[in-house]
Amino acid sequence: MLRRHLVQAASLTAIALALPLAAQAQDNTFKIGMILPMTGQSASTGRQIEAAAKLYMAQHGDTVAGKKVQLIVKDDTGLPDVTKRIAQEMVVNDKVNVLAGFGLTPLALAVAPIATQSKTPEIVMAAATSSITQASPYIVRSSFTLPQAAVAMGDWAPKNGIKSVVTLVADYGPGNDAEKFFAERFELNGGKVIEKLRVPLRNPDFAPFLQKVRDAKPDALFVFVPSGAGAAVMKQFLERGMDKAGIKMIGTGDVTDDDQLNDMGDGALGVVTSHHYSTAHPSAMNKKFVTDFQAANKNMRPNFMAVGGYDGMRIIYEALKTTKGQGGGDALLAAMKGQVFESPRGPVLIDAQTRDITQDIYLRKVEKKDGQLYNIEFDVIKSVKDPGKSK
Repeated sequence: MLRRHLVQAASLTAIALALPLAAQAQDNTFKIGMILPMTGQSASTGRQIEAAAKLYMAQHGDTVAGKKVQLIVKDDTGLPDVTKRIAQEMVVNDKVNVLAGFGLTPLALAVAPIATQSKTPEIVMAAATSSITQASPYIVRSSFTLPQAAVAMGDWAPKNGIKSVVTLVADYGPGNDAEKFFAERFELNGGKVIEKLRVPLRNPDFAPFLQKVRDAKPDALFVFVPSGAGAAVMKQFLERGMDKAGIKMIGTGDVTDDDQLNDMGDGALGVVTSHHYSTAHPSAMNKKFVTDFQAANKNMRPNFMAVGGYDGMRIIYEALKTTKGQGGGDALLAAMKGQVFESPRGPVLIDAQTRDITQDIYLRKVEKKDGQLYNIEFDVIKSVKDPGKSK
């Protein structure tokens, strides 16, 4: 243990010593080091965020405040040790001005000490555990938090005939948040949580857990799984005839991920979720975003990971404009705090105190439109702060 701490201390000292060199080498290039899971279980997250970042650059140019913006994308395969090593190399060798991406909570947390030590803003475009922004004063989030989405469903379900629920979540930070905040709000509103089930994050097998749910016979199953795993849950839910047994599926929007929704088939029709973004969001800005994204990516639909990447780039670009490329990481960070803008998802604010995102949360139902499945919004809760930080 001591040896590991000494190695970590040495690596962070190396970063600190490299900073003056980094400052000298900045010249007229502004480097964004994007670390994403491009292979492995969370590859769809990396694919979506990279595509959105490149779209933003294509739309807004690669020169900002006299600086040439360079996007450096590296694959961390979804493993925290790899994420950390890449971040160290990017800060010391590539001399990046900003670190960005982070497809899962453990990956974002692995880089937090490096962001703090090197004073490099870390833009979390995907990972959604509430506590992430508290791990470093240099973390800014452009995605969402699970408590934001879960509380909305905890309010909706008991008002719509759902009195008993089993929760099924991936067993890591955001899953634990989803379980806690949904269950607390659902029970506060008079509902009963019969059982709380947690599935391993790596190589999950949902079958034995879903059999437990079937045996418990709740009114509904509340689900959170990371982006990319929703189709597997839906397939096994339908294979077990749980819909025919009268068990509804509800959850946060990850389970009816826009990227996978059409592959789930008509069995997904009627599933209600709460989330901050849908491909079908009816604003003019989102319609343009979806059209441009699909045109640039062989008709791939943008999902909530894409909008986190797109808005993360917007936050970086606007901060660079404000600072005119001067003042380093602290100046950039200050220019990111308090940004208010219209996103494809709707109006958002980067809270100056928490560096987290405040945004609208939508209730949506899977419906068929023009022969395709969409998450169609039917209600909205305006300007939701992260409930995990409002206590």
